[in-house]
Amino acid sequence: MTAMSVRATGTTPLSDSDDRTGARTADVTGELPWVEDAGKIAPQDARALSKIFFDRLQVLEEGTHEHQYARNTLIEMNLSLVRFAASRFRNRGGDDTEDIIQVGTIGLIKAIDRFDLSREVEFATFAVPYIVGEIKRFFRDTTWSVHVPRRLQELRVDLAKAKEQLSAELDRDPTVKELAGHLDLPEEEIIEGLVAANGYSAGSLDTPSADSDSGQEQRAYADVLGETDPAMETVENLHTLAPLLDQLDDRERRIVQMRFGAEMTQSQIGAELGVSQMHVSRLLSRIVQQLRKGMSVEA
Repeated sequence: MTAMSVRATGTTPLSDSDDRTGARTADVTGELPWVEDAGKIAPQDARALSKIFFDRLQVLEEGTHEHQYARNTLIEMNLSLVRFAASRFRNRGGDDTEDIIQVGTIGLIKAIDRFDLSREVEFATFAVPYIVGEIKRFFRDTTWSVHVPRRLQELRVDLAKAKEQLSAELDRDPTVKELAGHLDLPEEEIIEGLVAANGYSAGSLDTPSADSDSGQEQRAYADVLGETDPAMETVENLHTLAPLLDQLDDRERRIVQMRFGAEMTQSQIGAELGVSQMHVSRLLSRIVQQLRKGMSVEA
């Protein structure tokens, strides 16, 4: 700790006003060292200095300038803990280190607000779990390309560790049965976890497909994806309609076949059945309404 970074301010001039008891009040910040640049304090010096600030922070009134000064200085002095914790996650691809540090700083602030010197534990020991926990929560809530239940997010981590361990032991990729035995879980749950793990990261549709030959122009996945066949909806509708047609009586099915199969007019159907065109119209309306109602229920 250098003389340029920290200096004792001594006692500030007494206030011109007296409190209720008649005693003259002094600025309590005068009892704290004034830190020019808290971010440059060496870690070993920060530990000793933090104890002084925590001691005063406990008696300062929250919301005052003095409380804010002590709290902000503690945050700046202990940012090295955040950088240390963030370094453990530097291999998490696609995540900005600056974002991780910002998230870790939230954990540091929570630790400062909840730390108590009476616990007789080093602040670093108390704070690191808060910082790491906040970073892990950040990864859990933001890095999945597809939202999956937290149970499956945690299972993905267990599966990754199990696959790494078993691969080293077996000199090959483990099977689902071997993973289930290692984790003491049902095979169905292992399969569910493996499928869910595919949602952790998403590739771009512009990425060249894996089966592209090196000697040919590579095609993106978007170029080889199929399109929805419009006839599929017709097939699904006919599949749903078939049992509904079986519920009609013989004359109703015959009317449907003549109108929509043979494409006969209502007058032609009336002549075939020996009824009026108006009666055919009423019959068709009732039949179609019945079929539509059945289709909507099936949907």
